[in-house]
Amino acid sequence: MPEDLPRSGGAGLLDGLEATTFAGLIDELQKAAPKARVVRDKRFVDNGKINTSAGLSSGIDGALHVIERLLGKGTAQVAATALEYD
Repeated sequence: MPEDLPRSGGAGLLDGLEATTFAGLIDELQKAAPKARVVRDKRFVDNGKINTSAGLSSGIDGALHVIERLLGKGTAQVAATALEYD
């Protein structure tokens, strides 16, 4: 299990929030953050201040989502194009 899961879960940062992670670590996340609503069917989850993602490319999706939320769709599209990410 990644070192930061127990500390994050124990700190209660995900309590009452929806969260996701790599498919192989979903059960570990649920154990580490038992008060979180762990989901398996989303590539990323945006809770406003805390974002979680389900893997490498879904992390890029989540990052582009944050760029869009903060700076607009056009800026997110420019970033995706620069990354050669469809």
